[in-house]
Amino acid sequence: MNIIERTWNSSLGKKYVMAVTGLALFIFLIGHLVGNLQVFGPPELINGYAHFLKSKPAMVWGARLGLLACVGLHILAAVTLAQLNAAARPQPYATKGAYGATKASQYMLPTGIVIASFIVYHLAHFTVLLPGINGVGDFSKLTATLHGEVVPDVYAMMVLGFQVPWVVLFYLIAQAMLFTHLGHGLSAMFQSLGLRDHVWWPRIQLFAKGASLALLVGYCVIPVAIFLRLVGSDYVERKKFDLKADAGKPVPALVAVQGKEAK
Repeated sequence: MNIIERTWNSSLGKKYVMAVTGLALFIFLIGHLVGNLQVFGPPELINGYAHFLKSKPAMVWGARLGLLACVGLHILAAVTLAQLNAAARPQPYATKGAYGATKASQYMLPTGIVIASFIVYHLAHFTVLLPGINGVGDFSKLTATLHGEVVPDVYAMMVLGFQVPWVVLFYLIAQAMLFTHLGHGLSAMFQSLGLRDHVWWPRIQLFAKGASLALLVGYCVIPVAIFLRLVGSDYVERKKFDLKADAGKPVPALVAVQGKEAK
């Protein structure tokens, strides 16, 4: 039996897998947030960033496959550990939840399921660009000109996408679940890697809470600002008519004339 099998077949090994994959996903969340915050700049900023990533397919697909592997292993390890814990104690606790366990730790699996569901939706929304799930139209029709080249208008996709109330609501719920999950998961990660002691544990817990709160604020400020029409509302007005025209819907005469004049 090789080291990979021995690691996976032990409960401690599964905790290592959860810790390492969780760390990788945490680092990705930071990088992804930095990229998304560019929506507060001019459209060319985030469109240029997205175009740069698209021009590096090997790098992007390598990162995507790696992240999907991390998500899959993280979920599999969590579910397997939950089953092992349940099998080890078939008789339920006299009181709800284990003694000393925090609410966040008790709901790690449910919050993880909500987060996983959101990841699937988020990929379908802004990566696969499925028209039927964004409440606006076909995002693949949105383009912009960048340095003389026609590129996907990611800025317009984000602004139009987060002007839809139910999309914003689902997004905020998912971020709240992520905050709860990370608040416990980050500290548990250090513990699983053997980095817990009496001196550092309070600092680790403070870091976990602070980092999860920073990510919550960072990820929530984007859809809220857009929904309140503080970002990009003027820019996307014309884009709305482009989507309606591509969908075969009638475009107001004044707008149609303006569009011809602009050309």
